[in-house]
Amino acid sequence: MTTLFARKALLPGGWNDNVRLTLDGGRIADVESDAAAEGCDVTLGCAIPGLCNAHSHAFQRALAGHTEVRSPAGRDNFWSWRERMYELAGRVGAEELTAIARQAYCEMLRSGYTAVAEFHYLHRDPLDADATDTMFEAIATAARDSGIRLTYIPVHYERAGFEDAKPTAQQTSFAMPVDEFLQHFERVAQQCEGSLSVGIGAHSLRAVSQESLRRIAAVAGDTGVPMHIHVAEQRREVEQCFASYGRRPVRWLLENFDVDAAWSLVHATHMDADEIAALAGTGAVAVLCPSTEANLGDGLFPLHDYLEHGGRLAIGSDSHISINPFEELRWLEYGQRLATQSRNIVSLRDSHVGSELFARALEGGALAAGRQHVAIEAGAPADIVALCDDDPMLAGHNDDSRLDALVFSGYPLPVERVMVNGRWCVKDAVHVDRERARTEFAAALQRLGSRS
Repeated sequence: MTTLFARKALLPGGWNDNVRLTLDGGRIADVESDAAAEGCDVTLGCAIPGLCNAHSHAFQRALAGHTEVRSPAGRDNFWSWRERMYELAGRVGAEELTAIARQAYCEMLRSGYTAVAEFHYLHRDPLDADATDTMFEAIATAARDSGIRLTYIPVHYERAGFEDAKPTAQQTSFAMPVDEFLQHFERVAQQCEGSLSVGIGAHSLRAVSQESLRRIAAVAGDTGVPMHIHVAEQRREVEQCFASYGRRPVRWLLENFDVDAAWSLVHATHMDADEIAALAGTGAVAVLCPSTEANLGDGLFPLHDYLEHGGRLAIGSDSHISINPFEELRWLEYGQRLATQSRNIVSLRDSHVGSELFARALEGGALAAGRQHVAIEAGAPADIVALCDDDPMLAGHNDDSRLDALVFSGYPLPVERVMVNGRWCVKDAVHVDRERARTEFAAALQRLGSRS
């Protein structure tokens, strides 16, 4: 039995003072407000629920900062970046993936994420053709080592495009027939328990045939796991989808599948007004990754209109050029301010933008990860982020503006401790396994460099 005492805690009904938490078996057994601290308590400043990173490609952490060089043609875009990403994917073996994912997950925890949905399609180890599921095992090992709560989303990839039934040479290292993919899902689903759960996904409409997508969606429905898919990230994809299917991507998906709250549509950047309203009405989650979407030049999601129609959202760090949930939330709002030349765009339910952004991301992230309990309340997992309440970022702020400060103040994050499943993963603002993670990450990148 562990007890925590927080001078401030964000509970489902709002901020409470002097909150004493009793933990048992990785869960919150009791919550008492206006309590007195006892000698055995671990004392915290401000306690908030941890957020879910709802879209991660862990291996791409090794690519961050390596694609910011103008090509000789001077025509750099998502598609030229993709060539660099594919080249990396073809070199990352299970040993490297473990080290890269562990480093990314440690960074997530340090920044206040306590859970991650890993959108994973590197199902074959390019260094060991005979290995089975070792890339999944690499992700699972990295999650266990770091302590983060993982929803493993195996993702199907089978073709190069709408009119290209076969994968390109670069895609062959991870593309596979749908039967083989579904067998992988069945095997890993049996191994997922405790802090490791499973979902399922298709990479995108362009990368998966209609028949394969129907089979994958049927498995998601039959097993009750979250269903994830990239959609409408690039205008070129929208144009190709319309040429092949006679519909824009989101419209086609909604007309052909029973999209509901179990679905997560990643990016969904390019929608028309009808698609915006229709997607919001399904209860599905739009998973937005502002730092990556900006880095790749994707465009801006139509956030205000989507939220006005009751849409749900979650956030992710995607390619990991930045790993900071509060930066993602900040740029989610800032992108809209730049587009509309106005301020406080997201404050539809709460006059304080930071509070509303945090609440929406907490709710949507839980749906994307297939979780039901994410608040600081009795019965919920003990996934808690402790903020240093005397940090300059929070000085002068009250219960109304504290989350505004966390999202919109550009100081180093005041994250002091992070707990997942009752275990401290971050203490004194440092991940408990930081040195090992850093050392093995650097060694993995050195090996990858020697293979290029």
